[in-house]
Amino acid sequence: MGKLKGQTVFITGASSGIGLACARSFAVEGARLLIAARRLDRLTALAPELRQLGAADTHAVSLDVQNRSEVQQRIDDLPGEWRDIDILINNAGLSRGLDKLYEGNIEDWEEMIDTNVKGLLYVTRAVVPGMVKRGRGHVVNLGSTAGHLTYPNGAVYCASKAAERVITEGLREDVLGTPIRVTTVDPGMVETEFSEVRFRGDATRAAKVYENLTPLQAEDVAEAIVFAVTRPAHVNIAEILLTPVDQANSLLFNRRN
Repeated sequence: MGKLKGQTVFITGASSGIGLACARSFAVEGARLLIAARRLDRLTALAPELRQLGAADTHAVSLDVQNRSEVQQRIDDLPGEWRDIDILINNAGLSRGLDKLYEGNIEDWEEMIDTNVKGLLYVTRAVVPGMVKRGRGHVVNLGSTAGHLTYPNGAVYCASKAAERVITEGLREDVLGTPIRVTTVDPGMVETEFSEVRFRGDATRAAKVYENLTPLQAEDVAEAIVFAVTRPAHVNIAEILLTPVDQANSLLFNRRN
């Protein structure tokens, strides 16, 4: 506990799921939490809990990572004491639909690409120059097993996560020679709001995704992220690929009857 005392951690998509679990885990480590999401009301309600868990301070901002000008404006408008971001958790992301590519909803494709790929780029572009200038920082991008192996009816989502993996590799190459560390954390099946978002609030259909197996929990992923960012400064955990025991890859699951 307290390994990140005083460090400023910026978490996107912090209002639920893995982002929320990260906020709680980093709070326990004494970090200063800059939490961002579209649902500002959730973030505001979360702040007292984070301080009680041990966060040195919290600051919440409303942010839609799909909006390039908004991303830059939110970073530019940060109070002075919040501008020196030590750790960036690029967590905001989503999936929409589960359709054959030739039958897919183009609006769903655009939302996934705008969030998972362009949003990742916008936030990285706004934050990392400051890290390079200050000579310190760690970027953690949330990927997926879907970025390693495509599954049927998920081509665009899988492509967006494959793009995340390549962007992460490229950033790591581009900051070589600086102290900046770059990590991708790629979970398999995690029981969060992910499937409800994918199926636009259809809780029954979402629940079937997790039937008869034991998925990861958001806290498992957050623990892996905290591990990565608390290694000695000369150690960079380039990639963490984690799945539940009941999952071999994006295609193979052990469902118990």
